[in-house]
Amino acid sequence: MFAPYTFARSQRTVANRFVVAAMTNMQSHPDGQLHPRELAWLRLRAEGGFGIVTTCAAHVRIDGQGWPGELGVFADHLLPGLTDLAGSITDAGSLGLVQIFHGGMRAPSALTGQTPWSATAFQIDRPGFEVPRPATESDILDTIEAFASAAARCEAAGFGGVELHGAHGYLLAQFLGRNTNTRSDRWGGASLKNRARLLLETLRAVRARTSERFIIGVRISPEITDIGIELDESLQVAAWLADAGADFVHASLWDAWGKTRAHPSDPVPLTTRFRAALPSACPLMVAGGVWTPRQAAEIQEQGADFIAMARVAIAHPDWPRRAQADPEYSPSRPPYTPQVLAEAGLSDVFIDYMRRWAGFVTDGKPAK
Repeated sequence: MFAPYTFARSQRTVANRFVVAAMTNMQSHPDGQLHPRELAWLRLRAEGGFGIVTTCAAHVRIDGQGWPGELGVFADHLLPGLTDLAGSITDAGSLGLVQIFHGGMRAPSALTGQTPWSATAFQIDRPGFEVPRPATESDILDTIEAFASAAARCEAAGFGGVELHGAHGYLLAQFLGRNTNTRSDRWGGASLKNRARLLLETLRAVRARTSERFIIGVRISPEITDIGIELDESLQVAAWLADAGADFVHASLWDAWGKTRAHPSDPVPLTTRFRAALPSACPLMVAGGVWTPRQAAEIQEQGADFIAMARVAIAHPDWPRRAQADPEYSPSRPPYTPQVLAEAGLSDVFIDYMRRWAGFVTDGKPAK
């Protein structure tokens, strides 16, 4: 787990197998420009020994912004901040990745000033849900170009790569879902290959616009019930992504030890299922509630090449250093006081956002 890893195609080497997963934090400026508090939060994790540090999801188009204070990668005027961030992560000894995305139905009109759009129009039982308009061919092609331009911008800024966000119900996942994509053209419908076309074409476009040294990974969810993403189809998509040249596939499991809805009585872990679906040359990254070195080792034994960490990395920016020094390291778990979170590099804005997570912050105040 603490050995360096060299990506086969790019020949980039990272210090270890621990990754700061992309996390919403709302710490940047309203117009998408990097705020110093977001840079400080990420730099502290790079200094703490994580081999890879991933930014929050950063929108590739203005109409794809998902929340206030979100980092943007949609235009060249954002380059100075992105360059500062990339340099800060690199100088601390980590490889910086930008997670790039479009919110689709999860890009509210109150924020973007535009009607949300997705693969098709549909209704989902979620608070504040806005029925999206169906994507036109121009929407789709322009968004593929936006992803490619954003990735090229990230490379120009000095990042080591990008992660395409195809998980958690954002636009790329909406095209994958049976319930959210009922199109009758080449971009969707009953055919999984059609529903996966946007994700795969986006990967190819990003690859064409960046150098061989630039790492391109993809994050996907195994199952999302209301969208209609199913495990067996996700495993097939993972294999297609590897064939299309993904430098890694990131399985976002939430609970790496949890049962699947598709195979509730089958003891085979999700990590092992994804490892079996991928060629051996394609690294597998797994996020799923790892807190201790022993848990990380277990997930690695199940087939993961990288362990992506979110909640534990919030309060413990130096987790890799502590875990390497003590194999029995058991970090404190929520709830945390605001003071502890502030000492871990979270701004007041981020601490307030974490109040939305039940039981994470001790003071019991509602999020603003």
